[in-house]
Amino acid sequence: MTHFDVIIIGGGASGLMCALAAGQRGRRVLVLDSSNKVGKKILMSGGGRCNFTNLHIEPACFLSANSQFCISALNRYTQWDFIALVEKHGIAFHERKHGQLFCNDSSKAILGMLISECERANVTICVLCETDKVEVMNTSTGNSGGQRKRFKLATNKGDFTAESLVIASGGLSIPTMGATGFAYDIARQFGLNVLPTRAGLVPFMFTEPFKAVASRLSGVAIAMDLWNDRQSFRENVLFTHRGLSGPAVLQLSNYWHPGETVCMNLFPDEDMPTWLKKQKNRHPRSLLRTLLSDRLTRSLAQELQGLLWPMHAEMAIREIPDRVLETVGTHLNGWSLKPSGTEGYRTAEVTLGGVDTTAFSSKTMECRTQTGLYFIGEAMDVTGWLGGYNFQWAWSSGYTAGQFV
Repeated sequence: MTHFDVIIIGGGASGLMCALAAGQRGRRVLVLDSSNKVGKKILMSGGGRCNFTNLHIEPACFLSANSQFCISALNRYTQWDFIALVEKHGIAFHERKHGQLFCNDSSKAILGMLISECERANVTICVLCETDKVEVMNTSTGNSGGQRKRFKLATNKGDFTAESLVIASGGLSIPTMGATGFAYDIARQFGLNVLPTRAGLVPFMFTEPFKAVASRLSGVAIAMDLWNDRQSFRENVLFTHRGLSGPAVLQLSNYWHPGETVCMNLFPDEDMPTWLKKQKNRHPRSLLRTLLSDRLTRSLAQELQGLLWPMHAEMAIREIPDRVLETVGTHLNGWSLKPSGTEGYRTAEVTLGGVDTTAFSSKTMECRTQTGLYFIGEAMDVTGWLGGYNFQWAWSSGYTAGQFV
């Protein structure tokens, strides 16, 4: 049986950050990962460029039943701290819209940086390691006659023990990359509450007839306002064979519940009933779809025509009654749709819900009812917006736990 000071289950973003932070403190650290390599989600993120953080990290951009929980960790290890680490390793990066930071070249640079830091801190990483059982055992402290607790892990690579156990195995998103409910099982084993989970940052699916419309428009992306009663985002919406995707959809999916509608404003800076009536005077002989094609795309204007003004499709705009233009304009500013669901964990970037944070210290990530047990990263009920926020939570929560394990 091999003993370490700290065992971290999960070699993703939060686990590697925790490992290097703890190792830098002189702790003997072991990282166990069930995959054949660590950091797989890091490698695939941002289209292979890794959107590793955001310039505008704020607690308001994170969802949790305990909205104050993320504040301490985000303050302890900020986006500027991680940017400094990236710069220290000479990794070139650039800013895209909304403060999103990406590698100029490949996500491999970020993973290589983390592994390099772990190696420098003498962290041991063990892949293809399945943890079968976790238990707490009491050991003697020596001549004093006292006892202390240790965690004992039974794995396919042997048994390991440690004073501190960190669960960094993530949530349920993208099961093809090894995502499982392991973290939730461990939480329940130690009597911790696990809040209901669902897929987050995920595309919407629709039934007919809109599914057919979306399929015909597959590949078309339009910047618009997308909203529901809880939140609104102005970003691109991408039509797909199954429904809708794109940044605005992924963002809003975190605030959507089954059975609810979402609204699209195709012209967020224009009062369309007024605009259409003006076009009636300026371009009286034009077809309505022609006027809209100049501002949308021809294919989208054609589909809108079939939905909103099929009876007036071949009429010049001067022949279309104002009441019809009013109705069309209102729909263009507020197209209400009801998704049938989301694509689920298969394509979700994150998992909403998870291990209830109320049982943990926000300053250390340690469980209050089980000394030496820590949870970090996506396994916890903390979910960020699209755009580098979830990576920052991984860095911040991992670093925080690394200071105390």
